[in-house]
Amino acid sequence: MPDAPAAAPGLRVLAVIPPMTQLNTPYPSTAYLTGFLRSRGVDARQCDLALALVLKLLSRPGLQALAEALQALPEARRTPRVAAFLQRAGAYAAGIERVVAFLQGRDPTLAHRIAMGGFLPEGERFRAIDAYAAGVGAGDADPLAWAFGSLGTTDRARHLATLHLNDIADVVKDGIDPRFEFVRYGEKLAASQPSFGPLADALAAPPTLLDRWLEQLVHEALAEHAPDVLLLSVPFPGAVYGALRIAQAARVARPGLRIALGGGYVNTELRELAEPRLFDFVDAVTLDAGERPLLALLEHWAGRRGAGRLVRTFTRVDGAVRYQAGFEPDVPFEDVGTPTWDGLPLDRYLSLLDLLNPMHRLWSDGRWNKLTVAHGCYWKKCSFCDVGLDYIGRYETASAQVLADRIEAIVAETGQTGFHFVDEAAPPKALKALADELIRRGTRISWWGNVRFEKTFTPALAERLAESGCIAITGGLEVASDRLLALMKKGVTVDQVARVTKAFADQGVLVHAYLMYGFPTQTVQDTVDALELVRQLFAAGCIHSGFWHRFVCTVHSPVGKNPGHYGVTLHPLPPGDGPTFAKNDVGFTDPTGTDHDALGAGLKKALYNYMHGLGLEDDVRMWWDFPCPKPRVARRRIEKALLAGAESA
Repeated sequence: MPDAPAAAPGLRVLAVIPPMTQLNTPYPSTAYLTGFLRSRGVDARQCDLALALVLKLLSRPGLQALAEALQALPEARRTPRVAAFLQRAGAYAAGIERVVAFLQGRDPTLAHRIAMGGFLPEGERFRAIDAYAAGVGAGDADPLAWAFGSLGTTDRARHLATLHLNDIADVVKDGIDPRFEFVRYGEKLAASQPSFGPLADALAAPPTLLDRWLEQLVHEALAEHAPDVLLLSVPFPGAVYGALRIAQAARVARPGLRIALGGGYVNTELRELAEPRLFDFVDAVTLDAGERPLLALLEHWAGRRGAGRLVRTFTRVDGAVRYQAGFEPDVPFEDVGTPTWDGLPLDRYLSLLDLLNPMHRLWSDGRWNKLTVAHGCYWKKCSFCDVGLDYIGRYETASAQVLADRIEAIVAETGQTGFHFVDEAAPPKALKALADELIRRGTRISWWGNVRFEKTFTPALAERLAESGCIAITGGLEVASDRLLALMKKGVTVDQVARVTKAFADQGVLVHAYLMYGFPTQTVQDTVDALELVRQLFAAGCIHSGFWHRFVCTVHSPVGKNPGHYGVTLHPLPPGDGPTFAKNDVGFTDPTGTDHDALGAGLKKALYNYMHGLGLEDDVRMWWDFPCPKPRVARRRIEKALLAGAESA
């Protein structure tokens, strides 16, 4: 049963998404927290300052202010991109608000003008079009015809408009703030930083143009909502700088405001937090699922709970960081309530198209209602993953009826039927039950999410999921090596992955593979063999897109906790200039001595071409500019695995 209403309903709470997360859809953490707190009687609001900051930049006044700031730069600091922007600053400013309206879906007929060419000033990013044309052998008359054909006007225009925005971001990075990214803003200031020093220095530096805009947006949000409590949700290292800039501005604007910091980054990297300077910006830092810690924190700030009864919360007491674990049970997943997007400007998000691949576009194109099928991971064995942390290790489900109710409530609120299930790995049993319930109710949605490519996903189940609205599936193939898959305890084989992905693909479901290189004991031969298997999976129509990630060892993973089992030696963590701040990634020495950096460039180049249907019949060694061993994998390995699966069905 749900808990009783919170003991501090009189406190007004504002949950904020800081720069930068996503531009096409709101990050779901504030939607979950706002929905939960409202279900407990708390006056909870939310706003997306990441989107607000980007829209302030991408406006006529914003680009005019950008041009003025760039004009003030000494000639020596004006890069070619900055100089090119200044030459056409008037054209950039004149068209930007129409381009944004088009990407928001408010001015769709502009697609024809953009697609014709000549409407957008074209910077360095547009050179990619020539690369596309050279790769596919397209004629000079229409170098994008291979991707969009004669009728894909809207998508063509969206791609060109995305390149246009990326050009502007490059100019901001060159001339205003070298840390700027539309997603990973200031990421290196926070990721696995043993010391708070770099962040402290950046926050003490004179504010940039974007910092001043963000401060203005903070003042506007505080004036509109008049909160007693400000929640800063930080999912990634690239949102830490923005979050603390928000806290800094809020401290000045409303000295009595209580500020709490939480989110995925905090849960992963600040578990050993001992740095008191962070609490110059925030009053509390909470770990793991936020519902229970927030209820306790609100009661404490309302004077109804002592500090000694806080739950999974860091505070500063007498100049030192103190952690209260508080052993109260978490709110069950079935009782956390339905997320709400009330307060977020759903019609102002930007639908972008940066990569010309139908699967890849789902991450940046369209506004998806993000929902979790289950809390945590039902497998939780993969040796590269932080399996001991709450967001993976505590596995809980909700009934199909509860999930379907949430889906229908969200559709009623947003008017949109697209869902992205953001599970670590959505359990097949729960997906089947949900699919059956959606079909029984006649609830028609489109959805995609992440799964393990395990044998439970039979052709029959893939067909049922597609019938319920599944349009795409992502999953980890990782190293594409049976030896290494076994070492990392992935629980799947390459042949099994081939059969599962083909089952989905045969239903018209797009399939994306997460790929990994640089895992402990991985040799050059292993990498060449992995690429050959990936080539065959693309050629057989099993997968439609992928992404190569360089393996990173974290202190919370089985590799980080037991490196000897994986044949590696961990490096000592770098010393900081003060108490511990962030701690996650850890270097290691692999006795194989493989140069994974050199291999990575070829892997990414090959994958880029495979996603565009190029080079699928060529020897994989062509993608490296240095000698590599011949693949040991049989050329028909995947084909034979699919035939064997069909015969045994």
